[in-house]
Parts: sequence; C-alpha cells; structure tokens
Amino acid sequence: QVQLVESGGGLVEAGGSLRLSCAASGLTFGSYAAGWYRQAPGKERDLVAYIGKAGGIYYAGSVKGRFTISRDNAKTTLYLQMNSLKPEDTAVYFCAADRTLLGVEQSRPAYWGQGTQVTVSS
Repeated sequence: QVQLVESGGGLVEAGGSLRLSCAASGLTFGSYAAGWYRQAPGKERDLVAYIGKAGGIYYAGSVKGRFTISRDNAKTTLYLQMNSLKPEDTAVYFCAADRTLLGVEQSRPAYWGQGTQVTVSS
C-alpha cells in the first residue's frame, strides 16, 4: 500500500521560511517522479514544483527563486524548502508521485498525500 505523508506545514509570518517533508512508503521511491502542488481556498490545485527520477526540476513561475524542491531516495522523502513566504502562498500543500514525469507535469499522478496547511500572515 502506497502512502505519502506530508509534514512541516504551519503558520508563519510573511518573509519567513518553512520546510515541507513528504515521507513515501510502499513504493520504490527512486523510480518515481515526485512533485508538490497547492490548493488555496476556492481555487484549483496547482503544480508548484516537481523533480524527476534523474533529478530534473521544474518550478512554477510564482515560486521560482524562493522555493527549492529536493529528494532523498535513501530516506524515501521529498522536500520543499520555502523561503521569503508571501500571504499568497497560503494553501494546502500536497505531495504526489508517479512513475512518469508526464503524470506529475499534467497533475494526474498516481499517488497523492493528504496535504498539509501552510498559512502565511501579512
């Protein structure tokens, strides 16, 4: 049974930092592309960043230069370091994984986490 469990969310002031983690189990994590998505109240779920099996990385324009995605295959964990946070970054953040990069790119990964709330106060 595949499980993705996010942690590290919380309340932070604008300009602050948070580091999200996503612990994966039940799959050979190194064989999967993985990504972070977010969903703000009343909005659609958007792709924030992804990292491929070979380490190729993509960032949405709104987070480029502020967020860093990384993975530790030995620990089967995905990370999202978020710096210079803004109130508009407030959302539920989800991690996800798929055997194909396309699945993550197109926001249709095979597996989703349950999400972790990030709230940035102004």
